[in-house]
Amino acid sequence: MPVLFGVVLLDLIGFGIVIPILPFLSPQLGADKLDVAYIIVAYAVGAGLCAPYWGRLSDRIGRKPVIMICLAGAAVSYLMLGFASSLWMVYVARAFAGLMAGNVGVASVMMADITRPEYRAKGMGMIGAAFGLGLVLGPMLGGLLSAARPGFALPCTVAGMMSVLAIAAAAVFLRESLPAEKRAATRLQQHGTRAESTYNMLREGGNRLLLLQFCLHNLCVSSLTYLFPLWAGDTLGWGPHQVGIVFGIQGAIMVVVQGGLMGFLVRSLGELQLLRLAVTALVIGLCMGVFADTMPYMVGSIFVAMTGATLCMPLLNAVLSHRSPVAVRGRMLGVSGAAASWGRVAGPMIAGFNLALFGYHGAWLGCVLASLFYMAWCYHEYARHPGGKQRDEAPG
Repeated sequence: MPVLFGVVLLDLIGFGIVIPILPFLSPQLGADKLDVAYIIVAYAVGAGLCAPYWGRLSDRIGRKPVIMICLAGAAVSYLMLGFASSLWMVYVARAFAGLMAGNVGVASVMMADITRPEYRAKGMGMIGAAFGLGLVLGPMLGGLLSAARPGFALPCTVAGMMSVLAIAAAAVFLRESLPAEKRAATRLQQHGTRAESTYNMLREGGNRLLLLQFCLHNLCVSSLTYLFPLWAGDTLGWGPHQVGIVFGIQGAIMVVVQGGLMGFLVRSLGELQLLRLAVTALVIGLCMGVFADTMPYMVGSIFVAMTGATLCMPLLNAVLSHRSPVAVRGRMLGVSGAAASWGRVAGPMIAGFNLALFGYHGAWLGCVLASLFYMAWCYHEYARHPGGKQRDEAPG
């Protein structure tokens, strides 16, 4: 588990270096605000298209090779971005990065492979903690590199080097979690006439509704991260530095909650009870955003909403892994990654549309409405499993 955490952390530090510089790199190449949004969407669309493929491939050839392939793709995409000399090259670099963005999803599958059911949510929380720590350290390192030398080639090159270091660490220290016999069985299943299709898997156990929650969760979170910087700039006159501080603090909270408290909370409450409370916190935070008109109130709403959201994704991944046989676990978590990506596509687009029509209050209210469907599903699932704890429904 520590090796997998380290590999994911190295990769996400590189991701964290690049993401904050995109709004500043793109205008230098002639982009307007709409182009910046489209560049973000290009990444999410690429990830949505390819996430199921990476999960399926990891069921066939193993988790470790797929993680290393995706890390190599990330390194190439960062170099493409750093040396982009025109706007279309930025689009290509980010779309390619999205197409190769299967590493975190497959790492989550590997974590599910190596953890027992009762520790599954804690393991998923470690992946989330690596994500949060990467989003704290990456922007800090990116800011130092940008200040050290004009231009964006140096930060993007260092981001690529982080992915290369992650490849080396994976090659030397990371052990394959899917036994060879299970990979062989999966290849036979996928080539046989009785292969279980993704459609059939989605018909069982309420998986379609579960996957919808991945989409709704990311729709709400991406809407929030789209609206807050705009609101802070228009209302408070904030710039990237102040907004970055808020998100950096939230990233640190994410590390503490997912890395330190997740296991204790799951043992105390159970996965579904904790998920229900976390989504309720997300809804409360978004409701606060509807009425926020001062900095303390809005920042408080962000912290409440994002702290709840921080707990949700590891729990959703744990619930889905319980319902997925090992032989097709990668495929199912790949489909969930695609659903999450389409949520990240829809969130900024819907929030932007509502913002143009109804202003900030209406845009936040749209987020609340989406989150209410999310909360209703959580309460329904908890009613079906009152103890809040699920057994592994599909161990094989």
